[in-house]
Amino acid sequence: MHGIFLKLYVSQTAKHGGKLLHEWLLEEARAIGVPGGSAFRSVAGYGRHGRLHEEHFFELAGDLPMTVEFFADETLIGSLLERLRVEKISLFYIKLPVEGGTTASF
Repeated sequence: MHGIFLKLYVSQTAKHGGKLLHEWLLEEARAIGVPGGSAFRSVAGYGRHGRLHEEHFFELAGDLPMTVEFFADETLIGSLLERLRVEKISLFYIKLPVEGGTTASF
């Protein structure tokens, strides 16, 4: 199956509509028919503002970077990006054409 891989970069504590932004993204993608998505928390990172964020043992709640990833056809990924535009959510993203599939059963 050929499709689009979309990776969005968000802050762990960012919110939209009263929800954590990564949760909102997953719910919106599911609602428009994207077949699956995942959110991953980083242990360290920096972005366009150049500020380094790191996970420390004693931190209870940090502001670490996260990625939210999807694989779907171009129409669905386009719909998700359009939804972000309508909601005025500004995020950095990577969008790549990819091939996906499953391994054979043994």
